[in-house]
Amino acid sequence: MTDTKTHTPKLRALLEADLSRAEADDSDSVEAATLRLAMCAVHDRDADARAHDQCEGCDDSVIRDVLSLMVRQREESADRYENAGRIEMADRERDELEILQRYLPKTIAGEELEEVVQDVIGDLEARSLKDLGRCMTELKSRYPDQLDSCEAGRKVRAALG
Repeated sequence: MTDTKTHTPKLRALLEADLSRAEADDSDSVEAATLRLAMCAVHDRDADARAHDQCEGCDDSVIRDVLSLMVRQREESADRYENAGRIEMADRERDELEILQRYLPKTIAGEELEEVVQDVIGDLEARSLKDLGRCMTELKSRYPDQLDSCEAGRKVRAALG
């Protein structure tokens, strides 16, 4: 008999534990509501995976993708609410956004991104824009889920150009 707990993605287990804690503390809190929405989205992806004969459900990378999508949705909603003068709703979206971001890896940006780009360019001995693809592939492999690809591409182009 196989222990199914060993196959549970760590991020899923963390979300479930935090949801249980948040509901025990206050089931009407923003945190509990946000984590319930996140788990519903994950369960939707699980159902989709099962429909495609992936009985184990989705792994941590898929869960991170779901959470990233939810973060982007909340950023857009907060901006729209703020532009419409609905500050209270914008604040609620930003509260949800902060809760979701706790479960995502920190994005490399600013000076740190420039250092990372310079390291990769140096390691690969990249010299021109022809090396852009190699540099981006290496960046994505070294720092999965931590890069804004568009921003990283701009930094690499600037450094190689």
